[in-house]
Amino acid sequence: MIKIHPTAIIGKDVHIEDSVEIGAYSVITGDVIIGKGTKIGNRVSIKGKVRIGENCRIYDGAVIGEEPQHLRYAGEESEVIIGNRVIIREYATVHRGTAIGIMKTIIEDDVMLMAYSHVAHDCIVRKGVIMANCATLGGHVEVGEYAFIGGLSAVHQWARVGAYAMVGGLSGVSLDIPPYTRASGQHALLYGVNTVGLERRGFKKEVIKAIKRAYRILFRSGMLKREAIEIILKEMGEYEEIRHLVEFIKTSKRGVARDAGGKA
Repeated sequence: MIKIHPTAIIGKDVHIEDSVEIGAYSVITGDVIIGKGTKIGNRVSIKGKVRIGENCRIYDGAVIGEEPQHLRYAGEESEVIIGNRVIIREYATVHRGTAIGIMKTIIEDDVMLMAYSHVAHDCIVRKGVIMANCATLGGHVEVGEYAFIGGLSAVHQWARVGAYAMVGGLSGVSLDIPPYTRASGQHALLYGVNTVGLERRGFKKEVIKAIKRAYRILFRSGMLKREAIEIILKEMGEYEEIRHLVEFIKTSKRGVARDAGGKA
């Protein structure tokens, strides 16, 4: 059964599946599809081409599918794609993609966007990511699965945050943050491996040990990047996580954040 508050405005092209609830004064217009079981609060704005998966929860005042904040956006029919079981809290914003990027902004399954967080045009937010209150992604940012971005932090356009990484609150991320690491600071530096986060996600002890050794070789040995990668792959290349870390480092375009010192 679909429940729509009588004050809500729903456009003729909106497709609503079973068990969806839409609250008071929400406005949903354009080529929008809302998956079954999704609950939309009061005063929510959804516009343009937007795909929302099943069993999502979108709280009061959120804005999804608004035009991107980009001076070269020329009205192209870009879109927002949101997966299943996504939580979007009060006044969070998600903007559509641009022709300069991939023409879409993607939020995968099980993501949580806390209040006032912002996902800009052409971003990709992978499965299980949590963005705390007022966290902000500039355009074209990619955040790896199960990463955490602390409150009042900002990630620069085109930067990447790797899978299972943790960015502390009040941080400014201008360079890539490798997978499995901890980062924080006004110009974010690395503070070793996100050991607690990896343990909570069920990583095996030997894998965490290998990641820590790889981190020390990459960031604290003084070796050239090429030499460090060769040693890491030779000694620990059997681990998928190590290969993923190495590939992330090798494909960085903005450069990788520096280590701040201390124990990994």
